[in-house]
Amino acid sequence: MSGLGERLREERKRLGLSQADFGALGGVKANAQGKYEADERSPDAAYLSGLSAAGVDVLYLLTGQRTPVTADGLAEDESEVLNHYRSMPDSDQAAVRRLTTALAESAGRYETKK
Repeated sequence: MSGLGERLREERKRLGLSQADFGALGGVKANAQGKYEADERSPDAAYLSGLSAAGVDVLYLLTGQRTPVTADGLAEDESEVLNHYRSMPDSDQAAVRRLTTALAESAGRYETKK
């Protein structure tokens, strides 16, 4: 599973957790978490299930593709932002996309698709 360890590390850092704390979400100790991140071991289903229960996007960990968010999955404030965005002219929507992409890239939480 190429890239799994890198994506595990990325998600752990995105959440601001230590290896011990992130590993605990999946029911393993820090040394096991370190081996997963180094691609020296592969996690089992119980570990991934624990991460999923804690809100980690397991589809992303396994495939590199984020799980799409449905309208039902939006928080009230997210829905409000989306409604404002949809009411804007196309040129303003393009500016918002550029702005949010730049902000996400500067935070190190987004990879541009080329």
